[in-house]
Amino acid sequence: MTDTVSIPRIRLKPGGDRRARYGYPWVYSNEIDMTPAAKAIAPGTVVDISGDDGRALGSAYFNPHSLIGGRILAKSSGDTITIAFYIDRLRAALALRDRLFDSPFYRLVHAEADGLPGLVIDRFGDTVVIQINAAGPERHAALIRDAVDTVLAPAAIILRRDGTTRPLEGLPIEEPQVVKGTPADPVALTENGHTYYADVLSGQKTGWFFDHRDNRAFMARLGKGLSVLDVYTHTGGFAIAAAAAGAAAVLGLDRSEPALDLARRAAVSNGLDATCRFERGEAFETLEKMTNSDERFGVVIADPPAFVKSRKDLKSGLKGYRKLARLAAALVNPGGFLMMASCSHNASLEDFASEVARGIGAAGRSAKLIRTSGAGPDHPVHPLLPETAYLKALAYQLD
Repeated sequence: MTDTVSIPRIRLKPGGDRRARYGYPWVYSNEIDMTPAAKAIAPGTVVDISGDDGRALGSAYFNPHSLIGGRILAKSSGDTITIAFYIDRLRAALALRDRLFDSPFYRLVHAEADGLPGLVIDRFGDTVVIQINAAGPERHAALIRDAVDTVLAPAAIILRRDGTTRPLEGLPIEEPQVVKGTPADPVALTENGHTYYADVLSGQKTGWFFDHRDNRAFMARLGKGLSVLDVYTHTGGFAIAAAAAGAAAVLGLDRSEPALDLARRAAVSNGLDATCRFERGEAFETLEKMTNSDERFGVVIADPPAFVKSRKDLKSGLKGYRKLARLAAALVNPGGFLMMASCSHNASLEDFASEVARGIGAAGRSAKLIRTSGAGPDHPVHPLLPETAYLKALAYQLD
């Protein structure tokens, strides 16, 4: 599994090493001298990379068939990428989370920002979910699993190979695989003092979205004593938090009945089932119907899936955010609050904020922006890779 013998060396074209020397974690295929020998290297192989002048740049996962040809791993040679390497990176990631959180429910590894490109690891107490999104960690899946077991010794480990970006790496979409133990179904987790449930085997992503932890707490405070609408509630993240903070009534909407069942279970576990109700429905269709009714809310939260999954979707996706903002704003009582979120890394904060503002205006409302935020600190951002700052959340008070 380790590339410890005869490490291939990849040379970059003249000028192709400029960004890599400044610490940029990706090397694009058009920056690499794609010789026949380079093209023949198996995707995910660890290689040594050098500039066109022959100076070593370090080691990287290499994929000759991907736009991102190299994902930088370390400044050292590729023969150091053994299980010890993964253990060291995991221990560093764990040390940071131990300072940030009192309980073991968080994102442990956030890809490039934690020095493990193409890899996401979420921790649900004694259950760990490893999400493999690139050819490099796919090739080293067994090493990564064993490193996780060494560092955390969890009761259960799940490998998720169903991410939508895998085909870009030439990887198939596969069913989740339990590689250790028997995970609970569903897995319970604690966030901000509340109990939630995650389907770690077939739920979206890893089964839960830790990234909105701080945003849920903020919006929950605003909802005290008010009615709250949580659109795209998934398993009830914002809804349960709002109800626990004293919301008068909470409605969660989602298209997935299995996700809503977990939200209802969380409401019961937290003693909030009298405050919360969860209904199945398509967001745009349901919001359109609500705007033609008398139902209004003190707080509306809209946290949709990515509308801009690639650059070609940018124009249509931004229009989708504008329409969603228009429909959501129309349901907010005067003086109430609206939160709009986007997890589309291809849509910039500026573009997203502009479209949301246009949507609010189209609803005939005026607003003041009271908070701009992103993901929590367990989703660190690589300073040279804006894509790792994918989440954007805007909170407004509407007149």
